[in-house]
Amino acid sequence: MSSLLAVVPVWAVPVAAAALLASGVVLVASTAEAGFKLPLQFAAFGSALALSLARLMYEYEKGNLNVLLRAVNNLGVDLQFFLALFVISSTFFGCTFYLSAPLTDSGVSSASGSSDMPASSDQNMSFSVPRRIPEPDQELFEQVFDTICKDIVADLPTVYEMPKDAVDWVENMLAYTVAGGKMNRGLALMSVQSTLAKSNGRSLTNRERVQSAALGWCIEFLQAFFLVADDIMDGSLTRRGQPCWYKKESVGLVAINDSFILESCVFKILKKYFGTEPYYLQLLDLFIEVTRQTELGQLLDLTSQPPGEKIDLSRFSMQRLKSIFKYKTAFYSFYLPVALGMIVSGVRDVSMYNKAREILCIMGEYFQIQDDFLDCFGTPEQIGKVGTDIQDNKNSWLVVTALQICSAKQRQVLELNYGSHDLKKVEVVKKLYRELGMEKRFAEYEENSYKAIKNLINDYTDLPTEVFEFLLRKIYKRSK
Repeated sequence: MSSLLAVVPVWAVPVAAAALLASGVVLVASTAEAGFKLPLQFAAFGSALALSLARLMYEYEKGNLNVLLRAVNNLGVDLQFFLALFVISSTFFGCTFYLSAPLTDSGVSSASGSSDMPASSDQNMSFSVPRRIPEPDQELFEQVFDTICKDIVADLPTVYEMPKDAVDWVENMLAYTVAGGKMNRGLALMSVQSTLAKSNGRSLTNRERVQSAALGWCIEFLQAFFLVADDIMDGSLTRRGQPCWYKKESVGLVAINDSFILESCVFKILKKYFGTEPYYLQLLDLFIEVTRQTELGQLLDLTSQPPGEKIDLSRFSMQRLKSIFKYKTAFYSFYLPVALGMIVSGVRDVSMYNKAREILCIMGEYFQIQDDFLDCFGTPEQIGKVGTDIQDNKNSWLVVTALQICSAKQRQVLELNYGSHDLKKVEVVKKLYRELGMEKRFAEYEENSYKAIKNLINDYTDLPTEVFEFLLRKIYKRSK
């Protein structure tokens, strides 16, 4: 050993050995699950720090620090070499663990994890986090939308070989169909995640807040997919105060494919922002399930009356209506934001999801009954669209309730006028609704439902009440 040290500088061997060990750590840490990396780092740093401090305090109290230093100097060359190797290797280990950590608030990226999905052409599963981000959720939410849209558009000519006209089309379509809504679903998710973090005594990091906003936009893109398709199926004229996307002269039925593109954006955003997270598959599974639930709810809605046949009001029922409300609206508008927030917050108890689903489906029913009422009695200026439920022969709360309380003569009026695009007949139906006191009945229903939902929320103690009340405040006595 002495002859070797005479030729090689004393620092060269430990540095080379530490570099090799560091390479091994990089390999292990980069392939480890994201949820395992941070605890591994804390364990290594914490143990080393605790042992070092304990030893130093002990030696300080004994007055032995000088003795210790002299003892080190008196060690033989071989022992000093191995001691140097140990110190340098420990330093390299610590630094390497730190650098292989998940994305930090300063914008350092984690490993992409692309090797987990070798069949995919799109291997981008990393994102940057600004050093400073807005404090208000809505401001951050809007900022993240701009980033998401730029990323989606930037990938079109590179990853998917799209020509400029196709790139411009998608860019314009995203701005027209996704932006401009109330953003309640996405903001609700951000509120849920923040509330659950606070209930555990901590605040969300910048990384978590950016991810939360991105996940919220996944819901908003999903909704845009549903709305573009729904407007075509219903023959709607306006959406959010402007012509429906398919009604634009240059678009037409190309909008059907655009709705599919909007759906695909959901999964692209999920992969980019959550592809390396241990709960990624849970997020994917929930989005797939909720999409299926919503599409089945749409089927129930569209087939309440047999297409092309004579109108049969006897097919309308409160039971079918409640199923439409639950599957078409409640799952994606109410349960999805809360369940996603629970998943990323680490909630694993199935009973907690079941109870949340129960409360949120009732809330969704209340919301959809509001929607049916506003479709008839709200103005286009209020609700941002022209209501067409009467013309479209929809199985709405108003017509089902009217059929339950009307006289035989009034039922005949409904049968003669409901489901017609003749504006005079539409007015006849609305007049009948007023005669039956539907406005007063709705007001009573709204108050009773609000109180019942509040009681359910207050009785459920496993989750903070704010998880549910954010959404309830948004919809109570809404006028649009």
